[in-house]
Amino acid sequence: MARKISMKMAINEAIDQEMTRDPTVIMMGEDIVGGAGGEGEKDAWGGVLGVTKGLYAKHPDKLLDTPLSESAYIGAAIGAAASGMRPIAELMFIDFMGVCFDQIFNQAAKFRYMFGGKAETPVVIRAMVGAGFRAAAQHSQMLTPIFTHIPGLKVVCPSTPYDTKGLLIQSIRDNDPVIFCEHKNLYGFEGDVPEKSYTVPLGEANVPREGKDVTIVAYGLMAHRALEAADLLAKDGIEAEVIDLRTLSPLDMDTVLESVEKTGRLVCVDEANPRCNIATDVSAQVAMNAFGALKAQIEMVAPPHVPVPFSPVLEDLYIPSGAQIADAARRTLAKGKT
Repeated sequence: MARKISMKMAINEAIDQEMTRDPTVIMMGEDIVGGAGGEGEKDAWGGVLGVTKGLYAKHPDKLLDTPLSESAYIGAAIGAAASGMRPIAELMFIDFMGVCFDQIFNQAAKFRYMFGGKAETPVVIRAMVGAGFRAAAQHSQMLTPIFTHIPGLKVVCPSTPYDTKGLLIQSIRDNDPVIFCEHKNLYGFEGDVPEKSYTVPLGEANVPREGKDVTIVAYGLMAHRALEAADLLAKDGIEAEVIDLRTLSPLDMDTVLESVEKTGRLVCVDEANPRCNIATDVSAQVAMNAFGALKAQIEMVAPPHVPVPFSPVLEDLYIPSGAQIADAARRTLAKGKT
């Protein structure tokens, strides 16, 4: 039975259900419990935004508060995964990945390959991504493309509570390392989520809106902005098809190519910096594999190539808007073959 819950609660519920189901699922991170071992409330924090609040009371032997050392506990999680556990490690902000990146891309991502397929590393590294939270340049980046560059890693970035719960459960059960990116500005977004456990397959995009005139590809918060753009375009009689990638590695290019074959026009949207982001990747693959179907040039929408501003006014201008995406769609519709 479905009921409306927030994305934050969907994450909490997915972890709770998997810890109940599988004794090898554990979790570690900074302040994911908070207060344990001291006076007062034993479950005081639940992470910086309270996502894991309440899990310690249900699973006191499965949650571990760690020192402020990403190198230490991300390495410990990867080692535990290689030894038969299914750890979830909370990196807090994805901006901190530079501290522990060697363990991720030189170790976890390569174990299966280097040991001839005999080694498995079923670790999930959860991290907050994205701007719009007034958290300044060191806590607001969309670094998802960096992880997609590394073979051996799977990268997920959902946009709805339903997808979040299903994709997180699937990620925990997956036998490869998964970088699970949670947009902090979507934690309060509510949607229908079944109470029972379920999975959403990795590598399958979703099409929340169908259309025949232009394809808009996005993920995370930008999937919502793409839907806003589709609403704006509909007022002009333009039918936009919106594709929510959900999983960035593996990437569901079949769904994108099928849509472009139908519409003949493409707008790619990414909140990540414009150089070598997911929008450039998708655009290049469409140009290579569906060039004949394109009726006009591909348009890309991304922030400027600058650090995320702290000023609220500048930060709001930095993040791509539905109006910007709609304008990009109008540009590609105004050009090329009809």
